[in-house]
Amino acid sequence: MNYKHVVVAGSGVLGSQIAFQTAFKGFNVCIYDINEEAIENAKKRIEGLKPTYKSDLGATEEELADTSNRISYSADLSKAVADADLVIEAIPEVVNIKMKFYEELGKVAPDKTRFTTNSSTLLPSQFAEATGRPEKFLALHFANEIWKNNTAEIMKHEGTDSDIFNEVIEFAKAIGMVALPLHKEQPGYILNSLLVPLLDAAQMLLAKEVADVETIDKTWMIATGSPLGPFAILDIVGINTAYNITLAKAKATGDVQIEKVANLLKTEYIDKGKLGRSVGEGFYKYPNPSFNQPDFLKV
Repeated sequence: MNYKHVVVAGSGVLGSQIAFQTAFKGFNVCIYDINEEAIENAKKRIEGLKPTYKSDLGATEEELADTSNRISYSADLSKAVADADLVIEAIPEVVNIKMKFYEELGKVAPDKTRFTTNSSTLLPSQFAEATGRPEKFLALHFANEIWKNNTAEIMKHEGTDSDIFNEVIEFAKAIGMVALPLHKEQPGYILNSLLVPLLDAAQMLLAKEVADVETIDKTWMIATGSPLGPFAILDIVGINTAYNITLAKAKATGDVQIEKVANLLKTEYIDKGKLGRSVGEGFYKYPNPSFNQPDFLKV
């Protein structure tokens, strides 16, 4: 494994975290996004991660400055990937968007470039042929707040070259992750196979008006000892991501109850700018959400 130049495509909440962590561990990183407005937002997210790395990891000013110096930005895909050893795709969970991206990426990336997807729910085999290099394509999935929830699920499809699979495992370790190899495709990997049913159930309870956000989270936190309830987790994931996944499920199944959840997320949250923790409000208001209050779990 001799990766030197890494491109992170997509600079949302998790894409920015992946880029920062990779640069923090000594790799040169280019963040690619679709336009200059997205690039400016990426720069803000990168700056916003510095205090967190200082407080959570004890990072020094010198380390943070070096990290910034290793990050570049581009809204031109061909320039971004011109010398890329590895591309980590972290764009929206929409099949058509990802398909078009891989078709374009396959045309402009050097032959040496390996492609990975950070998709939470979609399988690499869905996009393998579109990449033009299926043997060099696999999934590399991170958990949110990557610097402390440092899992990396590496999942191959049937056509992934085993040497490249092992290379990506080594890369994950090199950026401080606990590498978790998956030898067969599994929708949702390990983490989301466990987590998504919880989040789905919580959203369905809310959409059916069984209980409110705080009551649902409080139930889970008290009964299991979890530090966060499902809606606090959804605020970290981002409500746009939750909506895209739910909408895709509604379309695929025709289930009116799932469609009701998608409509709730759109009308009551997304349309009102409540996109999650990254913007200061989602199901909770930040930086001081009610679930952090001392009496939240009290009698």
